[in-house]
Amino acid sequence: MPTSTPTMTHLYSVVPVRDLAAALRWFAAFFGRPADERVGSEALWRVSDTAWIVVDEHPGRAGHALLTLGVTGLDAILARLVAHGAEHEPVETYGNGVRHVVVVDPDGNRLSLAEAP
Repeated sequence: MPTSTPTMTHLYSVVPVRDLAAALRWFAAFFGRPADERVGSEALWRVSDTAWIVVDEHPGRAGHALLTLGVTGLDAILARLVAHGAEHEPVETYGNGVRHVVVVDPDGNRLSLAEAP
């Protein structure tokens, strides 16, 4: 009887925040929409068929998330963020043409956006 190799099929990455209500407003602007789901205190944004960003109140852990999201339409995303008062670091272009920028949420969580050429 063949044995199957265990695989990981889904990613849930948690972004800890101090104030959930304020974070929900900020992340709605970041994603351009409200959370896709609420499960208890967690707010979940679906970023692909098998990956979710989860925002939850964990004051002692807030500000320590480091995430990189591959995106399309980077300039439009940045314009939306600026329109909502969110700041970002300067956009860098790597030697391979990838454009990369870091956006920091009010708690100090660093969300990187990377757009392939």
